[in-house]
Amino acid sequence: MADKHCVAIFGGAVAGSEAVEQMVKRGVHVVVFDQNALPYGKIESGLPKWHVKLRDKQEKKINERLSQPNVQYVPLCRLGKDLSFEDISKNWGFSAILLATGAWKDRAFPLQKIEHFLGNGFYYQNPFVQWFNLCHDPAYNGPDFEIKENAAVLGGGLASIDVAKILMIETFRAAIAKLGHNLDSISIERLGLRKAADSIGVDIDSLNLKNCNIFYRRRIIDMPLSPDPVSGNEDDLKKSQAVRQKIVSLAEDKFLFKVNECQSPVDLIVENGKLTGLKMQKNKIVDNRAMPIEGEISEVETHLAISSIGSIPELIPGINSDGEKFELEDASTGKLKGFENVFALGNAITGKGNIKESQKHGRNVSESIIRDYLGVTGGDDHRSEYEFKTGILDQLKPVSSYIDQSNPLSDEELSEIKNRVSELQQKVSYNNFEDWIKRNLPARLENMGE
Repeated sequence: MADKHCVAIFGGAVAGSEAVEQMVKRGVHVVVFDQNALPYGKIESGLPKWHVKLRDKQEKKINERLSQPNVQYVPLCRLGKDLSFEDISKNWGFSAILLATGAWKDRAFPLQKIEHFLGNGFYYQNPFVQWFNLCHDPAYNGPDFEIKENAAVLGGGLASIDVAKILMIETFRAAIAKLGHNLDSISIERLGLRKAADSIGVDIDSLNLKNCNIFYRRRIIDMPLSPDPVSGNEDDLKKSQAVRQKIVSLAEDKFLFKVNECQSPVDLIVENGKLTGLKMQKNKIVDNRAMPIEGEISEVETHLAISSIGSIPELIPGINSDGEKFELEDASTGKLKGFENVFALGNAITGKGNIKESQKHGRNVSESIIRDYLGVTGGDDHRSEYEFKTGILDQLKPVSSYIDQSNPLSDEELSEIKNRVSELQQKVSYNNFEDWIKRNLPARLENMGE
């Protein structure tokens, strides 16, 4: 017990829990801080609630990792608010600090004056999806979101399709409720709107549903729904583009929304202080860029616009930023510029809400830190002396790095960290991980018979 390292990980979801796994395998103590009660990140709040099996699988994996003996969990602790970065980096004595804080903040919409209608005609995707995931829970006390027909989803990709699906599912549920019918959103998503209507003996056309619209600045075949081929081969690219077109066509048919390509919002239409429409610029693709077509501006009627143009990490006071992301010294390891022992990983770097991307990056960065920074090799040999190494990369020289030796934490230093952690846990009445999860897990729609 004399030779120890202790690592702080902010964010316990996909990348954070992957980092926990890699650290614990080598005997490193880990403290996981999470700004939410639950450590699931976008798996809980951003993955629409019809993904029951995927959600449960990922959350089970996180639970297994965070409930291990050498892991302490601190919920409801937001870096930069409840705990300053300066304090954690200078005073706590962690061997390393990993930022797996995710990309959960919506990118600001470029048409800034639309912010005037925030909450009343304009929503951002992340809080909207979070509301949808929790609104069935009787204990939910967050903001409400009003669904309006003929809504406009601004953006592209799978997240935008999810938003359109939510809009149409909730519009459908409201329409059949007027006829005395009730179907839960998970069943409707599984069946699609037409089959769902058939299942209760309702003619879908008689509902007179107004479809919502996705407006994407590029072509449908450019939407980030499937990866571009690594080969760069023209035939492979066409196959990938065909897959994207098919994904959109199937979703449009099943959920009765429409994707409008090569259109960008350039202005608002406002009447009596309310948003009533958008002015859309028609684009053309030139050298793989969306370019406006002069004089091609149309008006679109809508009373609800939802921005779905991507998520970014929330910047933290005390950490330098490079635009929307943390400023890195080494992108391959996630090492932050200006700090010896602070790293970012997962969606905090990629800006993607993709589970596999986050997990892959979390594993790669964790292994790099363990190998090159903590000096641990051979994950199965827990008798090894864990050495704290500081690697500095000199990009101006042919041989660009060296490693300084440093002592691991003493028992007294490790005990001090654990005492600080215990104080934070007591503030939120945290007892143990399993009990905390049971007390804070929201009601599951599939178990309620909505």
